[in-house]
Amino acid sequence: MAGTAAASSRRPQRVSMQEHMAIDVNPGPIRPIHLISDYFPHFYPFVEPALRAPHPHRAVTPDIRSAPQLQPDPEPEGDSDDSTTLGTLEFTLLFDADNSALHCTAHRAKGLKPPASGSVDTYVKANLLPGASKASQLRTRTVRGTRGPVWEETLTYHGFTCQDAGRKTLRLCVCEDPRLRRPRRRMPPLGELRVPLRKLVPNRARSFDVCLEKRRLTKRPKNLDTSRGMSLYEEEAETEVAGEERGRILLSLCYSSQRGGLLVGVLRCAHLAPMDANGYSDPFVRLFLHPNVGKKSKYKTNVRKKTLNPEFNEEFFYAGPREELAQKTLLVSVWDYDLGTANDFIGGVQLSAWASGERQRHWRECLGRSDHRLELWHPLDGAPLQLRN
Repeated sequence: MAGTAAASSRRPQRVSMQEHMAIDVNPGPIRPIHLISDYFPHFYPFVEPALRAPHPHRAVTPDIRSAPQLQPDPEPEGDSDDSTTLGTLEFTLLFDADNSALHCTAHRAKGLKPPASGSVDTYVKANLLPGASKASQLRTRTVRGTRGPVWEETLTYHGFTCQDAGRKTLRLCVCEDPRLRRPRRRMPPLGELRVPLRKLVPNRARSFDVCLEKRRLTKRPKNLDTSRGMSLYEEEAETEVAGEERGRILLSLCYSSQRGGLLVGVLRCAHLAPMDANGYSDPFVRLFLHPNVGKKSKYKTNVRKKTLNPEFNEEFFYAGPREELAQKTLLVSVWDYDLGTANDFIGGVQLSAWASGERQRHWRECLGRSDHRLELWHPLDGAPLQLRN
């Protein structure tokens, strides 16, 4: 009898699954359950798990000495939280619809991952997509030697309209300044993010605190709608759409009753098409009032060197009564200055009573009211301007 009792004490006790699932309030060692994944399998969104059905007559036998160590589950494929190791960027966006401007204020970054060089000398670079990269490229100053740089700097895109807000995306990159390295080499950005601008409410600031992501070079499928705040894909038709845009120009018109003529102000241009090999242009603007009323019918601005967003702020005067000017056409063209060769045509706009849309409204309103200055942005046409007979 004693031998039978000793043999039963050495024999491992069989415990059913129901007993293991019950709540045991008595103190004692926690006994592991073998092959618990047979009863609670893991389901991954991208991998079809290979489930094993438990043996119908197999009982779970806990044995602390021979129990295998639990291994961590492999990380499923797809999105992960690795982007949080790149740091975060705080910024504010404001679409000023009244002045046709987009303001992006870069506040600070936190927890940036140091590059291979070990130094963290960073700046924020902004681009509007789709579009020419250098035409819409803005950047902040460089903050040196910190993984938590504070910029508090506002980048402004002039000539930003409601149509742009509906179809454009803002890309922000935190980059290392190559000018402060030896040797100078252009490095990939430390992290980037993208924000669809269609979600902005006009004249209302919106603050963001977003994790930076690695730059992805994957082509975006045509049937994919980027409904998330950040896109993980490169724009597929970026260069194709950019080729259709030549830029835009901000003009001011005012009929002066004291001087008896029309004041035309060439204020600035934005997002001009690059015409030189360095990716920039040397733009200037020509004005021509047709039909010719004398030597003072043609004007041109000064040349602005190596820029795609020039600021002119120059004003010109055309004398004549309003009734006579209403029958004329104002041709405004933007050119790229080339030394020793012919200048390159970038784009132009034609204002007259026979134009359409905003161009006609701009011309009629300025001549319909005296001493009233009206400023409007006009997109540039890539085709040469055709004069009306």
